[in-house]
Amino acid sequence: MTTSGASGLLRKFEEIARATYLELFFDVVFVFALRALAQQLLSNLTWTGAYRALVLLLAIGWVWNLTARATGQLNPRRPPVQLLVIATMVGALVLSAAAPEAFGKTGLIFAVTYIAIQIGRSLFLVLLLRGHESQRLAGRAAIWHAVTGVPWLIGSVASSSVRTALWTLAVVLIYVARWFSYPLPGLRRLAGAQLPAGGEYLADRNRALFVIALGEVILAIGSSLTGRGFATDQTVAFVVTFASTALIWRIYIFRAGEDIGPAIQASANPDRLGTLVSYAHLVMIAALVVASAGAEIVIDDPLGHPRATATVTVLGGTALFLAGRALLEYLVFGHVSKSRVIGLVALACLLPPMLRLPALLNGFATGAVLTGIVIADNIRVRRHPAAISPPGPHRSSNT
Repeated sequence: MTTSGASGLLRKFEEIARATYLELFFDVVFVFALRALAQQLLSNLTWTGAYRALVLLLAIGWVWNLTARATGQLNPRRPPVQLLVIATMVGALVLSAAAPEAFGKTGLIFAVTYIAIQIGRSLFLVLLLRGHESQRLAGRAAIWHAVTGVPWLIGSVASSSVRTALWTLAVVLIYVARWFSYPLPGLRRLAGAQLPAGGEYLADRNRALFVIALGEVILAIGSSLTGRGFATDQTVAFVVTFASTALIWRIYIFRAGEDIGPAIQASANPDRLGTLVSYAHLVMIAALVVASAGAEIVIDDPLGHPRATATVTVLGGTALFLAGRALLEYLVFGHVSKSRVIGLVALACLLPPMLRLPALLNGFATGAVLTGIVIADNIRVRRHPAAISPPGPHRSSNT
C-alpha cells in the first residue's frame, strides 16, 4: 500500500512510456564512461586487459541500470528525484574518470565512488518510498551493496591480480543478488517486480543505452580521423569503420530491437525478462566498446604490419555484438535467425587468415559479414512480409 507522501513521487502508469529530459541528460554521462573504457582497453590490448575492462563495464553498467529502473518509477519533475539523478551523474563522472587507471593508482577512488553511488541511491530510495512496497527492495539493495562493498574496498588497495579477483566476486554477487530480488536470511523472498516499469519504458531505456554506445564508436572514429589526418588510407579506413557501425545499428534495430517492449509486456514475468534484456544489451555494449577500440586501430594504422591483437579486436567486437543480438532475438521471439549464426561462423573462419593481413582488411572482412546479414534480413522481409507473429518469449517470428 502506498502512502500519500510516496505517491506524489511516483509516476502514474500511463506516464511510464518514454524517457524524460532528465533521464536523457543522465545518459550523456555514459558517453564519457564508455569512452574511458575503450581507452582503457586500447592501452592494454591483452586478454587480461579485456577482462578488466569487462569488470569495469559491468560495474558502470549496473549504476546505469539501477538508476534507470528507479527513474522509471519516480516522477522526474519532483526536486528530490532530480537531486538523486544529478548526484548520481556526478558520481558517474568521477567513476568514469577513474576507470582508465582503476587497476592502478585510481583503484580506491573507483571503488569508493561506486559504493557511494549504489548505497547512497538505495538509502535515498528508502527515504523517498516510505510506505510503498518498493521500499523493501531498496532497503535490501542497500544491504547487499554494503556487503559487496567489502571486496571492492579490499581489492582497491590490493595488488592488481587480487584486485581483479575481488572485484569480479563483487560484481558477480550483486548481479546474482538482484536476479533473486536481493535475498536475505530469515526474510521471505520478494515477488519478482518490486520496481515495476512499463515494458516499452524498459525497452526505450535499453535502446537509448545502445545508441549512446554507438555514439561513442562514432566519437572514436571521428577523433581518430582528426588525429591522423585525411591521407587516402586513413580516409578509406574511416569509411569502412563508419559503414560497419551503421550496419551494426541496422542489425540491432531489425525486428527484435523494435519489439522489445511488447515482448516484455507479454511475458509472464516482465521484471525477469526485462532483466535478461538488460543483460543482452550489456553484451552488445561490451561489443561496442571493443568495436570502438577496433575502429581506432583500423584508422590509426590501416596498412601497417599485421598484429594478432588488432585482428582479434576488430573481428571480436563484431562477433560479440552478433552474440548479444542473437540472445536478444531469442529473448524476444524464442529463436535465433540463421543469418546471425552464419555470421558468427564466418567470423570464426575468417580469423586465421585475417591474422596475416593488415587492420584495414580486417575491417573490410567484418563489414562484408555485416552486409551479408543485412541483405539476408531484407530478403526475408520481402519474401515473407506478413509472416510476423506477435513478439514474446518462445513465439515464432520471421526475424
